[in-house]
Amino acid sequence: MGRAKFVDVEVMVSWTWSMTWKGLYPILSLSQTVYQKGISLTKKAMKQVESKLQLNPLLPKWYILIQAL
Repeated sequence: MGRAKFVDVEVMVSWTWSMTWKGLYPILSLSQTVYQKGISLTKKAMKQVESKLQLNPLLPKWYILIQAL
């Protein structure tokens, strides 16, 4: 897969419509949340987050399911 420079929402949406997997297109949602920079989690907090991540064995590099905390 090539790299894409996401300069705005229109570019991101048009780029994702060129992607499919088994004939399915990605599901998109736009988050307008602005996050503070420089915030990091403690090791304990990060372990809690990591415990909610599930990798798909068929696509471990690309597909992560995040369960509700």
